[in-house]
Amino acid sequence: MKKLIHGIMEFHRTRQAEVREVFADLALGQKPDAFFIACSDSRVAVNVFASTNPGDLFVIRNLGNIMPPSPDSGSAVAALEFALESLKVKHVIVCGHSDCGAMRALAGNPEAHGTSPLALWLRHAKGAVNAIHPEVDTLSKRNIVLQLENLRSHPRVQELEAAGKLKLHGIWFNIREANVYYLEQPGQNYVLIDDVEGGKILTHLDD
Repeated sequence: MKKLIHGIMEFHRTRQAEVREVFADLALGQKPDAFFIACSDSRVAVNVFASTNPGDLFVIRNLGNIMPPSPDSGSAVAALEFALESLKVKHVIVCGHSDCGAMRALAGNPEAHGTSPLALWLRHAKGAVNAIHPEVDTLSKRNIVLQLENLRSHPRVQELEAAGKLKLHGIWFNIREANVYYLEQPGQNYVLIDDVEGGKILTHLDD
């Protein structure tokens, strides 16, 4: 908490005047381009590795970057509805990462059928478990694919994607290397987002 307060004090001293106009404009409303579903892990700092500014992303964070399938409800699904209906986002991004604690818990006990909040939540990721390849990072990458499937189970997502008004994406952040990878669909291959591959990805995206 002390570090947080010191950080706010530093922001007030050195950056508040610089960004005051930006936040004054944002106070009139937000219009983010993408809905970003990330893990709660404190090391997944999207504003750092994606160089985003305030107002660029509508972000929800939860354990394991999970989106429950339809007809489930809850805060993640409510955020999805808000992003699609109120904010009219054009992109939905699921972001997983290396060394994920949620995936480690799932890999350690994939058949758990408990009623604890953790067990009930992780049931939405059980489909990603593969006994042949039980590594946590591999599971994390498969979980991104599964969460994209969960997203597509929602009728409104299906409708908007079919109409070309919504695109779904998966990215994976390697914490140790500070590298970000993009999920190619179809194929389910992850490619490093560098100048070359990033340029290729951009050619497939609409403005």
